[in-house]
Amino acid sequence: MNIKLWIGLPLVMAAMISCKSKAKDNTQSKEKPPVAVDVIVAANSAFSSDIEVNGTVLSEEMVELHPEAGGRLTYLNIPDGARVSAGTILARVNDADLQAQLQQQKVQLELATKTEERLRKLLAVNGVDQAAYDAALSQVNLYNANINVLRAQIDKTVIKAPFAGKLGLRLVSEGAYVSTSTVIGTIQETDKVKIDFSVPESYEKLVKQGQTLHIRTNTSSDELLATVSAVEPQINTATRNIKVRARLTKGNVTPGAFVKVVLSQNIKGIVVPTNAIIPEALSSQLVLVKNGKAVFQDVETGIRTSNTVEITSGVQLGDTIVVSGVLYVRPNGNVKIKKVREK
Repeated sequence: MNIKLWIGLPLVMAAMISCKSKAKDNTQSKEKPPVAVDVIVAANSAFSSDIEVNGTVLSEEMVELHPEAGGRLTYLNIPDGARVSAGTILARVNDADLQAQLQQQKVQLELATKTEERLRKLLAVNGVDQAAYDAALSQVNLYNANINVLRAQIDKTVIKAPFAGKLGLRLVSEGAYVSTSTVIGTIQETDKVKIDFSVPESYEKLVKQGQTLHIRTNTSSDELLATVSAVEPQINTATRNIKVRARLTKGNVTPGAFVKVVLSQNIKGIVVPTNAIIPEALSSQLVLVKNGKAVFQDVETGIRTSNTVEITSGVQLGDTIVVSGVLYVRPNGNVKIKKVREK
């Protein structure tokens, strides 16, 4: 064998070993150092939830006044803003033709009644057959039925206050021709008001029948309280909201006003700072520390406050949750716990 080959072979092997050693050193130098993070330990915590939702004030009762029969208004008693008692006559529609028909039926009834009485006496002594008497009695009943129909039609020409309340603005004048679609005014029961509002389905447990709520307005600093009277049993499939109705028990608010309804309740559960949540398109995530590695965990959230979020699933008691340095952590990356925060 060539002596030069024997001399060069050890030099080549030494160079290869040197290159591998340098490559290994370079790989080790490229490994990123662990990210220093602050963490909390998942535990049940009590916290107060204070949420505001929009509400609308409504009168306890409110109706538009429509005539039940068309015609000319012959009487109108709708003073703007006046208070009236239930049953007060507010308007009348011309009923002259109905009154004339009623009078005609009364005259015919009187004659038919006399005929029936005379035939009844003759029937008692067999002076007339039963068929003749039955026909006379049927005529009396027919006229009575016609009179009842006409009286019902006449009642429809009279507009009465359905309940005690406050009238709105008069919209027509006496002598105007009205139809069943004509609004002649409004009446509202303003002594009692109700507040309708909606809450997201995630806040369903914050409202219960009989619960007392605080109400806020932009125009008054007085304390306003309301009591939940009813909760819609079905969630709206379009908005995923639940409709709630409360009735004002303290203070005064004008119907139609915009108010803020404050929902407050003490909750016990796993709570994390808002900045610990990583929002995703279809879910939310938290970063957990397990065996010195960062694990990204999908979670479901519940009640939110200004700086905390309730975790309803995805995290177990005792889990270590990253609350600072979240942006610098990578999946399965090395992490170093710098501080364990207290809640």
